Amino acid sequence: MSHDTDKLIRQLSLVAFLMAERRPITARDVKSNVEGYSEMSDEAFARRFYSDRAELIALGVPLHSQRDEFTGEELYTLKSDEYFLPQLELEDEELAALQTALYLLEGQFAYAEPLRLALQNLALGRPGFVDAPTEAARSVEVLDPDYSPEMPGRLAKLEGAISKQRTVKFDYWSISRDERSERTLNPYALLPDNGVWYVVGHDLDRDDIRTFRVSRIRGDIKFATRRERDFRTPADFDIEHYRGRPPWQVGAIVGEARIEVRGDTAWWVQRTYGDTGRLEDDVFITEYSSIPQLASWVLRQDGRAVPLEPDELRRDVATSLRRVRERHEGKPEVPAREKPQPRGEAAAERPAGPVAPERFAVLQALLAFLLAACGEDKDAEIRVSQLLERFPSIPPEELEEHLSLLNLVNFGGGCYTIYAELRDETVHVDKELWGDTFRMPPRLTPLEARAIRLALEYVGPMIAADAHTPLARVRKKLEETFGQFALSQTPQPQVEDEAEDLISKLARGVREHRVVEIEYQKETEPTPTVRTIEPYQLERRLPYWYVHAWDLGSDSEKSFRIDRMRSAKVTREKFSPRQQFEPTRLRDAGTALVLYTKEIARFETERGARLLADGAGIKDVSVGSYAWLESDILAKRGEAIVLEPAEVRRNIAARAKELAKELGVERMRVKV
Repeated sequence: MSHDTDKLIRQLSLVAFLMAERRPITARDVKSNVEGYSEMSDEAFARRFYSDRAELIALGVPLHSQRDEFTGEELYTLKSDEYFLPQLELEDEELAALQTALYLLEGQFAYAEPLRLALQNLALGRPGFVDAPTEAARSVEVLDPDYSPEMPGRLAKLEGAISKQRTVKFDYWSISRDERSERTLNPYALLPDNGVWYVVGHDLDRDDIRTFRVSRIRGDIKFATRRERDFRTPADFDIEHYRGRPPWQVGAIVGEARIEVRGDTAWWVQRTYGDTGRLEDDVFITEYSSIPQLASWVLRQDGRAVPLEPDELRRDVATSLRRVRERHEGKPEVPAREKPQPRGEAAAERPAGPVAPERFAVLQALLAFLLAACGEDKDAEIRVSQLLERFPSIPPEELEEHLSLLNLVNFGGGCYTIYAELRDETVHVDKELWGDTFRMPPRLTPLEARAIRLALEYVGPMIAADAHTPLARVRKKLEETFGQFALSQTPQPQVEDEAEDLISKLARGVREHRVVEIEYQKETEPTPTVRTIEPYQLERRLPYWYVHAWDLGSDSEKSFRIDRMRSAKVTREKFSPRQQFEPTRLRDAGTALVLYTKEIARFETERGARLLADGAGIKDVSVGSYAWLESDILAKRGEAIVLEPAEVRRNIAARAKELAKELGVERMRVKV
């Protein structure tokens, strides 16, 4: 029997013994009665018992200890009402909506298996959990631009290091310096922010808290030591401090800027950046750590944001517009040849498996499922196919091993929980005397709770729409089941009430084939317009939501970003779905050839650009609107140059000159 299996039998039997006794017990009681401890020396027992307790507590098992005031011995208790899930008042529609979330996220969600196990526990005793996906699930697509075949394995390794508080080593590509170096990190938390995964922790080489983009980790992530624990996460560490910051506030704050927002842009600025600044009489006041990043945001607004203070911001905007104009006038430069990719580099890293639920948690859930299948009877038979469908994290070839392990879980004194035997394509279960103790589902582990929180963030508004229930109510019910542990290393889901309301209305339009009237402000327009649309599909392309629709005004396919909708109204008018309509964001896209200077080329390679021999980058950019491309080029501050089409080059040069006048910076002395 392996070391891991021995440990699991000890831990499950320890839980069983504590709940069976229903009284405070001593370490001596544990050593004498719990499977796996009795043969140990006192020294080995002390070490293993301490380690097992720490792991169980980290897994959300509410073990309590207190010192006996008379004997001085440590006493241990585990209350069954704290170990099991409380009676969860999730309506069937709400549970089905969570199942929809699992269906939507499958394939590009590294936490799919912990999410599945959490929902399995929530649904225990309810039929129909594995029914076909709802109609709403079929009308939504979820895409994660930061996802790669390597990402799930990296997240899994970091999750393990965070839960075990183990120091890790990895090679990291510092994109700003274009250098690879080994980093040694005490990882405190994983953070999804604006569609990108980061790990935050104490960088031991620099003795500072640092944030690393997970996609820039190269090669394997390895434990730095063989110890069972290397560090403790500081009690005052707050992951929310590292989240939701706009690019111009990443790093140490150095000042405060004032930017006038024109037209009807103020409502969008308030919705999008209200937590990172404030509006006073149509002036956006925001702290900043980077003038270039703030200038980039100003230029992206294409005249709807006017820099007022500080002068350094105005000068950067003036310099950037001069650079944009000069680099788009005359004939375009001839790019260097493409840099060949080193042979074998693309296959250097082996993709690893996604984040897997802890084996202890899988065994807990499996035990509860087998006993629930018995019900009030003493035995039950379950098809192997049904069991594997419910527990896909158990490989078929390991099912018998899992069952054998559960057969050894006991309450002390030779009293076991179940006897499960694999017979061809059937699992026969005999419930032992005290087996009913584990008929209820256990509380969610921190990893399972984290998976649910991420699901709420990724597709929460669709869960609410599918459940016909406000998301806040679903979330509150779920978080009441997370147990006694704190999820301090897991960010709160960020879902705006406005987004939830808009998506709920658009989802209704999709479901009922109803025309929807939206008030929409394009990124390149100063005021919103009213559009009448036939909605066909919702898409979550992190970090934004989109609706793909037929625009009745222009009689054409259109895609709309939901954060730029001021309102949506479901009308009484119904529509017949158009034949062969396949929603897509860029069906009739135009194409532009864009050159990126070596100052930003490395950043653009993460978005699909190809490196050139001189360090610059190049990309064929598909765009639904050349007006959008112009604002994007302006935001790059002259470090992105359109090579073709020629007409777009001329328009960008003219717009840069015109915009300098509109912003009142055309006469400013520019930086050289």
